[in-house]
Amino acid sequence: MSIRIGLDVGGSTTKIVGMKDGEILYKTVVKATDPVTSAFGAVGKLINDNGISLNDIDRINITGVGASFPSGSILGIDTVEIKEFDATGRGGLFLSKLDHAVVVSLGTGTAYLDASVDRIRHIIGSGVGGGTLVGLCNSILGMDDAEKLSELAHAGDLQAVDLTIGDITKSDIPGLPTYATASNFGKVADDLTREDKAAGIFNLVFQAIGSMAVLASRVAGIRDIVFTGQLADFEQCRQVLDTFHDLYDVNFIVPEDAVFGTAIGACLADR
Repeated sequence: MSIRIGLDVGGSTTKIVGMKDGEILYKTVVKATDPVTSAFGAVGKLINDNGISLNDIDRINITGVGASFPSGSILGIDTVEIKEFDATGRGGLFLSKLDHAVVVSLGTGTAYLDASVDRIRHIIGSGVGGGTLVGLCNSILGMDDAEKLSELAHAGDLQAVDLTIGDITKSDIPGLPTYATASNFGKVADDLTREDKAAGIFNLVFQAIGSMAVLASRVAGIRDIVFTGQLADFEQCRQVLDTFHDLYDVNFIVPEDAVFGTAIGACLADR
């Protein structure tokens, strides 16, 4: 069958994709306590869940922060380590069907790439990402389950948390609508609910990521911006990023399967 496997190995989570002739056949996410267990577990799960044999897999391309930990082969299958930025850039272009874009990788932190079919260039990185989101929520709310935090934030009221342009002036400011954020957490009061605080944290993190993405697009001279990574799967990500379209004349794209972007790019890499 000659299936190519792409593995994006994190510290505790691995994304795995199986492709043949440029088509995604299999995809899944596996959690484990260390990258070696996560990588082996992901390959084993893919084989077991989809009824394929080891002989069907011709190669495993591996990337991510944990890519160097599984040394040699995995279950007897040859592995090739792929540079993470190259994999992320390739994956973002594949998912968006674009030849040139700024690809944003939403991980523990955030990376901004100028990606084209000819080359992948790192523009800049930011320490604001999933680690920031979970860390702030854990410090303020005593919770670190991202899915539950997203549900909590969905029930919150941002108007009770953030100061908007309309809150501080009645005069028109060219290019800035009254609903635009003037200060994250600038309207904090003693009676904020846990839901309000969660909503404020999600908004702060995604607005910071979106603002950096706009700056990266202007540096690169590219209007199309593609978001990949696990954070892109949250409803709040799409909601916040949608507000940037009209504000800054950019095209924000959160493609289907964004969470698998880097694993897909690893799978597509020739070496």
